[in-house]
Amino acid sequence: MMNSSYSKVIKNRYTKRDYQAFLYLAPWILGMVILQIYPFICSFYYSFTNYQISSSPIWCGFSNYIYLFTKDNEFWKSVKVTVVYTLYTVPGKLVMALAVAMFLNRNIKGINLIRTLYYIPSLFGGSVAVSVLWKALFIDNGVINAILSSLSLPNIQFWGNPDYALKTICLLEIWQFGSSMVMFLAALKQVPISLYEAASMDGANKLQNFLHITLPQITPIIFFNLIMQTIQALQNFTSAFVITKGGPIKSTYVLGMKLYKEGFSYFKMGYASAISWAIFVMIVAVTLLLFRSSSIWVHYDDEDSF
Repeated sequence: MMNSSYSKVIKNRYTKRDYQAFLYLAPWILGMVILQIYPFICSFYYSFTNYQISSSPIWCGFSNYIYLFTKDNEFWKSVKVTVVYTLYTVPGKLVMALAVAMFLNRNIKGINLIRTLYYIPSLFGGSVAVSVLWKALFIDNGVINAILSSLSLPNIQFWGNPDYALKTICLLEIWQFGSSMVMFLAALKQVPISLYEAASMDGANKLQNFLHITLPQITPIIFFNLIMQTIQALQNFTSAFVITKGGPIKSTYVLGMKLYKEGFSYFKMGYASAISWAIFVMIVAVTLLLFRSSSIWVHYDDEDSF
């Protein structure tokens, strides 16, 4: 009797609207399973195999990882380039985004149009078209060198000089700060005005307001943007591939380029899968490190209530 009543409850748990919702969610669920979860599991298996596209995978254990970490100097070169790229772009993008957000957090005429114009570059983030445009701007006879010539300054080989190539690509990523800027702008609008009023009564200047009120109040958004931009930087591929193909002298040879070359130029899919998992572990490690550090510098409004 108890079992029949229980099954009846289970049977009547879902309504017609629930089944309709499942039907609408089905394409997304299938897409996630087929395009994300299945490739994720397969790449883990392939990373332990000698897998060429033209042949079946052959189990080789940890050989790919051993060679990757002990003998592949090109991998460590790409790790270094990726770390330098991340150290340039993430702080640069966050500082630029916060500075622009503070400028846009003002009640002036036409501010909504200005906010839209500043956000537009983020809509094209990581696109091939933007990378091609950036490449054209900084070529030897491009717009930037034309401006330098008009100022009687020497031209610069932005893409041919290893000292400038990576930094110029970093400028492209820093320029696309729109999404972070929107997050900072929303956070700035949530800072209580009463805090600034109390500080002004105590004689605090703008710098003191920024350091002791604004920054502590928006640290959760700073932390969120830091995590998201770091993950994005560690996976960069498009700009380096389209603009420099990893050159000159592999000065822009980020991990994404290394992964692409091994998988789609040399067709070593097993080895490329091992590289992808090395990148994944690196991202997880950096993310965990940032979360561990957040208890020191990230402040939440509800902390005092506990």
